[in-house]
Amino acid sequence: MLALPLAAQQPVATDKQQGPLTFGILPIGGPSESLDAWRPMLDDMSRALHRPIRSISVSTYEGLAEAIAEERVDIAFVSGRLALGAVSHNRMQVIAQLTRGDGSHGYYSVLLVPKNSPIHTLDDLYGRPGHWRYARGEALSMSGYLVPETQLFASRSLDSDTFFASVVVDNHQNNALSVANNEVDVATNNTADLERFAEHFPDQYARLRILWKSTLIPHAVIIARGDLSPDLRAAITDFVTRYAKSGRNATTELAKLKLIHDISGFAPAGNDTLIPFAEIDYTLDKRRALSAQWVSKDAMQARLQKIEGDHDRLVRELKANRTLDTPGP
Repeated sequence: MLALPLAAQQPVATDKQQGPLTFGILPIGGPSESLDAWRPMLDDMSRALHRPIRSISVSTYEGLAEAIAEERVDIAFVSGRLALGAVSHNRMQVIAQLTRGDGSHGYYSVLLVPKNSPIHTLDDLYGRPGHWRYARGEALSMSGYLVPETQLFASRSLDSDTFFASVVVDNHQNNALSVANNEVDVATNNTADLERFAEHFPDQYARLRILWKSTLIPHAVIIARGDLSPDLRAAITDFVTRYAKSGRNATTELAKLKLIHDISGFAPAGNDTLIPFAEIDYTLDKRRALSAQWVSKDAMQARLQKIEGDHDRLVRELKANRTLDTPGP
């Protein structure tokens, strides 16, 4: 779902033209719900920057990634993995990171099972390959795919897409409903989305049980186009990182952030925030290389060396906190 008229789907106006800025939104809940939740803050941003702020929300990670790649987005609220791709290949830069009301620095991926499930431990899960029905997130979803795939399956040289009897790919809300309704045996989710799910679907939430929880995943970030003028990018960063922090409107602004879902503000951040996500990509790339069929050991070693070199270079560039423009995969 694109919340823009057809004309707005052309490349966004350049900084010099003083045209509207387009803010891309990673959906929390549905696309329409996300647009409504963000609108009060974006209206304040529009007044602060003295230019219109349009918004675009999509139903998939891939849809937002495509909008960023096609330069239809100037600023965006995105997951760490989506941000990594935008920074690496689309000349975007991290300017801020979400902070939550509880003061946490991140959230956790979880595996859900029905409360009465016979799966009580991970050994119960691993012990029956090809038996359980699985629901996961999209390939760009940190908590829905990348983190559980890395921490639960890659560490055992397994691939979730071939380990389970069936695999369904959907959003966190629908996957949780599938578990609650016994349509699947296990599903990925995350602690932040589960809080929202408990509010909207208390009866179904009561039928869930958390089987596993990941290590901490850093919160989502805000990215901005690297080719915006330094003054404009600084003004955007200043607005975002000061919002709801001080001044006579702080209480009202905080209430607007709460509409988005327990957001207390945004802390200044740079591209180095994305290093943990680069490590996840590195782990999965190595697993794929080691499990692939190769014509020779030399060919496999060459691939592993390239993965290692590409990863080291990317980490160095992220630490430098500058705009990247590396070739796509």
